[in-house]
Amino acid sequence: MVRTEISLFLKNIPGELGKLSSLLSKEGINIDALMIQDASNYVKELFQARGKSLKRIASVASYDSMRKDSADFALIRLLVDQTDKAMDILSKNDYLFDIMPVIALELENRPGILAEITTKFGKEGININYVYGSVLSRDEKCLFIFCPEHIETAAKIFN
Repeated sequence: MVRTEISLFLKNIPGELGKLSSLLSKEGINIDALMIQDASNYVKELFQARGKSLKRIASVASYDSMRKDSADFALIRLLVDQTDKAMDILSKNDYLFDIMPVIALELENRPGILAEITTKFGKEGININYVYGSVLSRDEKCLFIFCPEHIETAAKIFN
């Protein structure tokens, strides 16, 4: 249900994801879910969100510079089976990361299930900041990760 997602920036060059996943693998840490996003898109979303609240984090000129620089990085979001151990390993290896509570749901793999779940968020007035998920076959359950605006309220929906 509520799990801790680790977010970090990696250089957007060949081999970096391999280094990260090998580091976790050597310590017996399994990656349950993973999403990779171009960091420039993240900076753009951050800038737009702050603009809506009238608390801009930077001028337009600074934003353009930040977006250009951020293209050199990828934003990685991951769930692992041993979060505390992973954070310790990441710290010891000089990775900069952040953590965020998210809702992780194992869902039936059938048409309409995502509509049912997201409708529940909507009925409670909870916006979903982002979601990612996957399934291997029709016979298996799927894992979807939701990052809602109000984690406490969202968690109550699925108890």
